[in-house]
Amino acid sequence: MQRKACRISQDALALACSLDRSYVGRIERGEVNITVEKLYRIAGELACDPSSLLPQPSEV
Repeated sequence: MQRKACRISQDALALACSLDRSYVGRIERGEVNITVEKLYRIAGELACDPSSLLPQPSEV
């Protein structure tokens, strides 16, 4: 998981992205669909390509 590789907590990521911590957890568990805007915001904070945060087609 990219967030853990960056050694950033859910709380810190949520704060940096202006999201609720519980919502970040739901994103990580695949319980919610997020907007492209939020995907780019999260990827920017994690300094990674947004596509690396998406599941592979075989996982969908």
